[in-house]
Amino acid sequence: MTSQAADAQPRPGWRCSAAALCDDRWTPPGLRRRLQLVLAGIWLLDALLQFQAVMFSRSFAQMLAGTGSGNPAIIAGPVSWAARIIAANGTVTNAIFAAIQLVIALGIAWRPTVRPALAASIGWALAIWWFGEGLGGVLNGTGSPVNGAPGAVILYALLAVLLWPAAPGRPGPFAAACATGAAAARVLWLMLWGSLAALALLPATRAPGAFGAMVAGGAAGQPGWVAGLDRRLGAFLAGHGPAAAVVLAAVLAVVAVSAWLPARLARAGIALAVATAAFLWVCQGLGGILTGGGTDPNSGPLLALIAVAFWPRGAGPAAGADTPAAADTPAAADTAAAAPAAAANTPAAAGTAAAGTAAVPAAAAGDTAASPGVAALSGKEA
Repeated sequence: MTSQAADAQPRPGWRCSAAALCDDRWTPPGLRRRLQLVLAGIWLLDALLQFQAVMFSRSFAQMLAGTGSGNPAIIAGPVSWAARIIAANGTVTNAIFAAIQLVIALGIAWRPTVRPALAASIGWALAIWWFGEGLGGVLNGTGSPVNGAPGAVILYALLAVLLWPAAPGRPGPFAAACATGAAAARVLWLMLWGSLAALALLPATRAPGAFGAMVAGGAAGQPGWVAGLDRRLGAFLAGHGPAAAVVLAAVLAVVAVSAWLPARLARAGIALAVATAAFLWVCQGLGGILTGGGTDPNSGPLLALIAVAFWPRGAGPAAGADTPAAADTPAAADTAAAAPAAAANTPAAAGTAAAGTAAVPAAAAGDTAASPGVAALSGKEA
């Protein structure tokens, strides 16, 4: 009977596991994880764009070959070599490219594979930056923030570094600082936005008519509303190009130093960065994703995503709610789910222990109360 009663008692470990499985409370992902998912969505968009019909034609290889023009031989040679291989095997190579980007997107979206997927995205981005973008036109004098320099694809690699899953218990003042540390992240921010400011002052942007021509050129093949917007903006900038380039450089320089400012001013600088990224994206014709020939959304959305990753966290409990342990570590979510079950089991165990503890004094008291009667009976018998 004793063994049957013991078997009938619920096992705490089993109850804990069942409660963890049945717990229907869902904890939303932290900011870093949400940014990773947005990055995965952009990679997925790239994969879908790579499946467009034009990418399987010789036009794609010709577009890649054009990125090597004007570059040093050490850069242009491999670009031309890659373009020749793609031209000779367009269907196979393009299908491989699209599949790689699709695997990267799904890998980042699935938490267990986020690290290898981010690592693969860095290698792939660096290869495309060289063989597919000619280093973004930085070395041939055509690079400009308006046309996506220093290369949209290099921003994928930067985001992979900034959003790398952080070790538990390593929060930072902003989401991008959790893995690299705040100082290193701010240096990367300064390098990015400072280089954009410098590129805005080069002749590719500041020469008379250059700014407006780049913007107006983005209207080709666009839907009517995008084409009309680019033409009107290009016409305005055609008459104010040099001054507009200087203003753009000044704004980018302010953004570059904003990461070192106090939190309130830093938020204003990051808001300015998001607005500047949106302006650049309009100038880029939304990256040509609506023309049927775009390969990616260009640098505008990626710059905005980087800016959000540097948004300073608030003070108080809300700031700690988005620690890496909660946002990036699967075990933390499992532990949180099992905690209510453990709490539910604790009162029962405490009650059992209390009952057992109370039974001992009661028995002792009963024995003590019975002692006088026994003594009296013993006296009568004596």
